[in-house]
Amino acid sequence: MKLFFGILIIVCMVGAVVSIVRGVIAMLHQDRTRLNSEGVSESSLQQNRMMWRRIQFQGAAVILVVILLMLARSQTG
Repeated sequence: MKLFFGILIIVCMVGAVVSIVRGVIAMLHQDRTRLNSEGVSESSLQQNRMMWRRIQFQGAAVILVVILLMLARSQTG
């Protein structure tokens, strides 16, 4: 069970890193994109999506770590 949660935590960490990298790449391409009909560039929307994904991955990792710690504590006591 600990291995399962460990693997899930690593997957969430990798997802957060990938989201950060994709957000930075979108930020680097910001000057080259045009504004859409709402006055927002596609790269800005991409940056926003990647930020929310990063937050979701980090939140999931924190929840998994808490569950893992609770399981470890219950098995020792």
